[in-house]
Amino acid sequence: MTEAEAGRPRAETGHLGLGARFAPRAVHRRPDLPASVRIWEVGPRDGLQNEPSIVPAAVKAELVTRLVAAGLSVVETTSFVSPRWVPQLADAEEVCSLLAPLRASRRASADLRLPALVPNLPGLERARACGVRDVCVFASATETFAERNLNRSRAEVLAASAAVAAEARAEGMGVRGYVSMCFGDPWEGAVAEADVVSACERLLEAGAEEVSLGDTIGVATTGQVVDLLDALARAGVPARRLAVHFHDTYGQALANTVTALVCGITTVDSSAGGIGGCPFAESATGNLATEDLCWALDGAGVETGVDLDALVETSVWMAGQLGRPSPSRVVQALSGRTRPDGDRVAGAASEEA
Repeated sequence: MTEAEAGRPRAETGHLGLGARFAPRAVHRRPDLPASVRIWEVGPRDGLQNEPSIVPAAVKAELVTRLVAAGLSVVETTSFVSPRWVPQLADAEEVCSLLAPLRASRRASADLRLPALVPNLPGLERARACGVRDVCVFASATETFAERNLNRSRAEVLAASAAVAAEARAEGMGVRGYVSMCFGDPWEGAVAEADVVSACERLLEAGAEEVSLGDTIGVATTGQVVDLLDALARAGVPARRLAVHFHDTYGQALANTVTALVCGITTVDSSAGGIGGCPFAESATGNLATEDLCWALDGAGVETGVDLDALVETSVWMAGQLGRPSPSRVVQALSGRTRPDGDRVAGAASEEA
């Protein structure tokens, strides 16, 4: 060892399932990032709702089960919206029935959360009848998106979601809020920070434990992320009550996420394999891939609790179900490779399809 090497800080290493052609991966802890990050997996709901074909309920339930087995502690399962609006999720009751054993498992009683999206009080009744313990409500930061999404005004959507949140909290359910179009709207263009702040405040006041900021069409930039989080902090909304949800239309989702983490955010929405988008915003592309997020965080020494090998295997399997390769760069890089012990990490997507 040279004198220079002796004085250099050592990086932790880990294989993370990389093939024998690669050296063990170095982990370099970034002190400006949180020690751990909670990943809110949205693939089974936000991912599959934008698929052109209907995925069978049994496949959806298996996807959720595989994601939980890979270490994800929060997996958003389905949506109790009208089948007329989102036919891909018309089987919400069947999916919940198939997941009943998982929901009743020992882990579920401890730290596992399997939330579902509910748009109104009838949707809440359906979710409650299925044994759902955590629900998500949503609002829009812009008027046009609210009208095109649910044929209601922004104020009406907020009022409906606030009513659901209050009712759910009164019954002891966990509640999360989503605000769409926080960084840009395809019809209105730039979005006023004050409109995002007011929507977040309303949902939090109604009982939401946290609010996820949605970059619905994937136009956010890192500076914009900093400015919006600063505006929310000035309004008294701390980072611990917020999450971020970035789409990758311009390839900025991961950069925006890391910027949010530096600003104090510790909950990040992502979708296994990068599937998804928004069926009500045609310009929206897929979500931030959970594998890409985990690769970045693992390399920075941030704990996620996720087994990346198992997650890649799951996304390769799901790509086969959808009949196309995963858009995730990490899935593409790791699928089909072998571990140092000679076992395969995952089958190539083309082999599974």
